[in-house]
Amino acid sequence: IDVSVTNLWNQQWWDASERASWQLNSHAARLMTGNHREAILANALNVGFISDEIDLPVDRRHLARFLYLNEKSNPAMWSAALMDRMIGELADYQPVVLEANPSLLSRLCRYAYANKRKVFQPGLIVFTYEYPTNLHYRQIRRVFTSPLASSYGTTETGYVFMQCEAGKFHQNSDFCRVDFQPLKQEHGGPDLGRILVTTYNNPWYYMLRFDVGDLARLEPSGKCSCGRDSGMILSAIEGRTANVTFTITGRLVSPHELDNAIINLNGIDEFRLDQVSNCDYELHVASQRPDKRQMEVEATDLLRELYGASANIMVVFEDTLSPEPSGKCCVSKPPFTVNIEKYLDKQS
Repeated sequence: IDVSVTNLWNQQWWDASERASWQLNSHAARLMTGNHREAILANALNVGFISDEIDLPVDRRHLARFLYLNEKSNPAMWSAALMDRMIGELADYQPVVLEANPSLLSRLCRYAYANKRKVFQPGLIVFTYEYPTNLHYRQIRRVFTSPLASSYGTTETGYVFMQCEAGKFHQNSDFCRVDFQPLKQEHGGPDLGRILVTTYNNPWYYMLRFDVGDLARLEPSGKCSCGRDSGMILSAIEGRTANVTFTITGRLVSPHELDNAIINLNGIDEFRLDQVSNCDYELHVASQRPDKRQMEVEATDLLRELYGASANIMVVFEDTLSPEPSGKCCVSKPPFTVNIEKYLDKQS
């Protein structure tokens, strides 16, 4: 049941949850001391200072140990001068850690790569706020050699999982319990499922089996080469339940599964798949490839392999893709509001 809740913010608990999550990644544990310099490249709708009308000077975007690199609500507003400013500020501030929306960092990296800009390498890059796609990783890796890690949590539940140096996601066990509800086998279960979070030790309020709205994939072995063995271990966070799509036969496709298919389409900068009916799909693509007709053929073949041979595929070429009203990147949209309860294996 969807209900509205009021979030009572306890900064001390939040900070403690964050610090505990750092111990789940060796780079974070070594570098993130609590007084380290940190640059943040996020949508200003989510964090920082917002100014769509004018570019803010650095002193208007610097707070304590944090430097906020972006003040815009839509990265389509970024000019070449603004991106050069971001690159310059990274070099001047030399953050120990760069925290970033992967979609925003990949946009900056496309610019830096195309224009042969040298970029300061922080000790660690932490992805947060949204699902990082394979495409984001590819574009960011062309520019940054820093270790990458994805931090997973919500405003309501604090820091729930942290990606370790071996690439697995480890539960922040001292601050939350995680319950896993597998999907039916025909939809990816038993390893793919929904996660519910119960918070610990917040003196102001507790969340009980809070549906965070994401799909996750269990690590089948239950182990990780990093040696950490406390709590649940995930091989992947697979995206929002609200953003799943479906094959023409009704099988659920997670954003992660779609992402693993789209990465085989060469020459794309950004993408979003809108499923408009049971068998009709629109792939919105931003690309510099000149052979758009050939790209359309390749995209159609690729998506029919995933969704079904009789799927109707329309490829829509865009100059750029804007974020959702939330300020976050969206990989895919279903044709209806998804009730994930229908796809859960209630027998497990």
